[in-house]
Amino acid sequence: MKRVALYCRVSTVEQHIENQLIQLHDLSAKRGYQIVGEYIDRISGVKSRRPGLDALMKDARWGKFDLVFVSGFDRIARSLRDFLQILDELESMGIEFASAREAIDTSGPMGRLILTLIGSMSALERDLLKDRVRQGIQRRRLMGLPVGRQPLDVDHDLIVADRLSGLSLTETAKRHGISRASVVRFCREAQLKRVRQVEPNQQLVERAA
Repeated sequence: MKRVALYCRVSTVEQHIENQLIQLHDLSAKRGYQIVGEYIDRISGVKSRRPGLDALMKDARWGKFDLVFVSGFDRIARSLRDFLQILDELESMGIEFASAREAIDTSGPMGRLILTLIGSMSALERDLLKDRVRQGIQRRRLMGLPVGRQPLDVDHDLIVADRLSGLSLTETAKRHGISRASVVRFCREAQLKRVRQVEPNQQLVERAA
């Protein structure tokens, strides 16, 4: 029975780790895998520091599992270079890599070849998307149109009050017709505003003392 490490990553607050874990647990049971660890990151894959991935690679060096299982190979890396580097390191330790979405593993040479080709296509797709975004921004500027995220026409104070009253992130977002990320941003802005208002008062008290 293969000892398997599950790795999951989400890059936005709208995504849920649980969806990936449920899928991987179900497939692992069907394939007869023994799950020995779960490694999770809740940050953008573009960032260099990922505690979950670091812990996974550390345990891989100790030989704690035989295979790394992910819901999609783009979960473990966002660039082709990083992706192939991780695969090379796992392979050097005798550890296989498998993806549920692509139904591919690296136990054979064909699996590794297909992964490399798919990774190249994904990298090309991201580059083309970036070019389209830059062209769209340039076109809007030439037309005199606003560029970037426009402010939401909502009551920020009411949103923060609903969140602080006990409503969940999802409930607050649905009530006001905005994203969960917007709710988080408004709450953080309100908190920073309160801190800035308190600091001058504290300084006055300290001077008076």
